[in-house]
Amino acid sequence: MKNKKKPVKLLTQAVTTQIITLISTSFGLVAALAWNEAIKEYVNVFIKPYFAKGSGVVSLFVYATIITIVAVLVTIQLAHLLERLSSKPA
Repeated sequence: MKNKKKPVKLLTQAVTTQIITLISTSFGLVAALAWNEAIKEYVNVFIKPYFAKGSGVVSLFVYATIITIVAVLVTIQLAHLLERLSSKPA
Protein backbone atom coordinates (compact mmCIF):
# COMPACT_ATOMS: atom_id res chain seq x y z
CA MET A 1 0.00 0.00 0.00
CA LYS A 2 2.84 2.35 0.85
CA ASN A 3 4.43 1.95 -2.59
CA LYS A 4 1.23 3.01 -4.40
CA LYS A 5 0.88 6.23 -2.40
CA LYS A 6 4.38 7.47 -3.21
CA PRO A 7 3.89 7.62 -7.03
CA VAL A 8 0.50 9.30 -6.53
CA LYS A 9 2.07 11.86 -4.20
CA LEU A 10 4.89 12.50 -6.69
CA LEU A 11 2.38 12.90 -9.51
CA THR A 12 0.25 15.28 -7.44
CA GLN A 13 3.35 17.27 -6.56
CA ALA A 14 4.45 17.43 -10.21
CA VAL A 15 1.00 18.54 -11.37
CA THR A 16 0.79 21.18 -8.63
CA THR A 17 4.26 22.48 -9.53
CA GLN A 18 3.29 22.65 -13.21
CA ILE A 19 0.05 24.51 -12.44
CA ILE A 20 1.90 27.04 -10.28
CA THR A 21 4.45 27.52 -13.07
CA LEU A 22 1.71 28.04 -15.66
CA ILE A 23 -0.14 30.54 -13.47
CA SER A 24 3.06 32.47 -12.76
CA THR A 25 3.93 32.50 -16.45
CA SER A 26 0.44 33.72 -17.31
CA PHE A 27 0.75 36.64 -14.92
CA GLY A 28 4.14 37.40 -16.43
CA LEU A 29 2.60 37.45 -19.89
CA VAL A 30 -0.18 39.79 -18.77
CA ALA A 31 2.39 42.12 -17.21
CA ALA A 32 4.49 42.00 -20.39
CA LEU A 33 1.47 42.86 -22.52
CA ALA A 34 0.63 45.78 -20.23
CA TRP A 35 4.19 47.08 -20.49
CA ASN A 36 4.06 46.55 -24.25
CA GLU A 37 1.02 48.82 -24.51
CA ALA A 38 2.59 51.45 -22.26
CA ILE A 39 5.85 51.46 -24.22
CA LYS A 40 4.01 51.59 -27.56
CA GLU A 41 2.09 54.63 -26.36
CA TYR A 42 5.34 56.23 -25.19
CA VAL A 43 6.83 55.62 -28.65
CA ASN A 44 3.76 57.13 -30.32
CA VAL A 45 3.83 60.23 -28.12
CA PHE A 46 7.56 60.93 -27.70
CA ILE A 47 9.47 59.18 -30.51
CA LYS A 48 7.18 59.13 -33.55
CA PRO A 49 7.02 62.95 -33.81
CA TYR A 50 10.75 63.02 -34.60
CA PHE A 51 10.26 60.90 -37.73
CA ALA A 52 8.69 62.00 -40.99
CA LYS A 53 4.95 61.54 -41.40
CA GLY A 54 4.08 58.01 -42.47
CA SER A 55 7.25 56.48 -41.03
CA GLY A 56 5.43 54.41 -38.43
CA VAL A 57 7.44 51.37 -39.48
CA VAL A 58 10.68 53.11 -38.56
CA SER A 59 9.43 53.95 -35.07
CA LEU A 60 8.25 50.34 -34.63
CA PHE A 61 11.74 49.11 -35.52
CA VAL A 62 13.26 51.58 -33.06
CA TYR A 63 10.85 50.29 -30.43
CA ALA A 64 11.61 46.64 -31.24
CA THR A 65 15.36 47.27 -31.17
CA ILE A 66 15.27 49.06 -27.82
CA ILE A 67 13.05 46.38 -26.26
CA THR A 68 15.31 43.62 -27.59
CA ILE A 69 18.40 45.27 -26.11
CA VAL A 70 16.67 45.77 -22.75
CA ALA A 71 15.40 42.17 -22.76
CA VAL A 72 18.88 40.80 -23.48
CA LEU A 73 20.48 42.92 -20.75
CA VAL A 74 17.83 41.97 -18.18
CA THR A 75 18.11 38.29 -19.10
CA ILE A 76 21.88 38.38 -18.69
CA GLN A 77 21.58 40.09 -15.30
CA LEU A 78 18.95 37.60 -14.13
CA ALA A 79 21.15 34.69 -15.22
CA HIS A 80 24.05 36.14 -13.20
CA LEU A 81 21.77 36.59 -10.19
CA LEU A 82 20.50 33.02 -10.47
CA GLU A 83 24.07 31.76 -10.73
CA ARG A 84 25.07 33.67 -7.57
CA LEU A 85 22.03 32.47 -5.67
CA SER A 86 22.55 28.83 -6.67
CA SER A 87 26.23 28.92 -5.65
CA LYS A 88 25.42 30.15 -2.12
CA PRO A 89 25.02 27.46 0.50
CA ALA A 90 21.47 27.17 1.88
